[in-house]
Amino acid sequence: MVTFLAGGTGTPKLLDGAAGVFAPGDTTVVGNTGDDVELGGLLVCPDVDTVLFHGGGVLDRERWWGIADDTTETHAELSRLADAAGLDGGPRYLPDDAQITGRDIARWRRFSGVAEFMEIGDRDRAVHVTRTSLLDEGHTLTEVTRTLADAFGLDVDLVPMSDDPVATIVHTEEESMHFQKYWVAERGAPAVADVEFRGADAATATDAVREALRDDVVIGPSNPVTSIGPMLALDGVREALAETTVVAVSPFVEDRVFSGPAAELMRGVGREPSTAGVADAYPFADAFVLDETDGTDLDRPVVRTDTRIDGAEDAERVAAACAEALEVAQ
Repeated sequence: MVTFLAGGTGTPKLLDGAAGVFAPGDTTVVGNTGDDVELGGLLVCPDVDTVLFHGGGVLDRERWWGIADDTTETHAELSRLADAAGLDGGPRYLPDDAQITGRDIARWRRFSGVAEFMEIGDRDRAVHVTRTSLLDEGHTLTEVTRTLADAFGLDVDLVPMSDDPVATIVHTEEESMHFQKYWVAERGAPAVADVEFRGADAATATDAVREALRDDVVIGPSNPVTSIGPMLALDGVREALAETTVVAVSPFVEDRVFSGPAAELMRGVGREPSTAGVADAYPFADAFVLDETDGTDLDRPVVRTDTRIDGAEDAERVAAACAEALEVAQ
């Protein structure tokens, strides 16, 4: 039995070849929900959906989000209407008082759908309509995620990190903004002063997550701050990880990051943007998988391989290194 902690694109890319190493029926994937947003009344769960669409064989593998060959007629019409009506473009937060009303799960991350700032495909939107409707019928996010996983034919057990709201807020020198605004709308340009996981002090990991954390855990090459950080902010998660065997794949090669804003975010929260910084962020990790060219000297066991993942064959190689590291760490 093995559990993957997944956020962003790093861990989903690793999952692309994990089935050749870890039996899917014995695999749980815990998805980050810190960067979820409510957009135009629909709850969008980007990190959960990347795993969902990948497992269903419909993921847009060029962008590693959304559905391949999806149409965007609704998105385009929303933009046209906003232009025709003379409305300002997005992102447009709902008023402050609306951020703590409505769906509890959508707190602190509610955006208007006027001129929506995230491009949501038409089939992709159908998933969000279904998710939001099931939530409104009274189902938990865990129940809804498993229902959608069944619809997409996933072989692994996909669960969100919590049924409670946790919003990743990036504090910059100019303003505080939701992570999606920082990364999608602002392209990661503002200088990061700090990162807050709003609501984490009142949120809890689900029973499904707590059970999954009793198994061996693999943290893929995801962003330690905004992809894995929200999970670690939940009460009891760090303690659970300290009690089980954990292997982490560094998203860095020494001080060079493979992709995304991990370096800027780690620097912003006071951590060294490097493999050494990742090891400091994961004191509970028992072993690491590093790139074969990464000479970082860590105080824990290391398995080295080519950690660049450009396809399923690469992913299987890195997954095999994770399995080896789990054995070394036992």
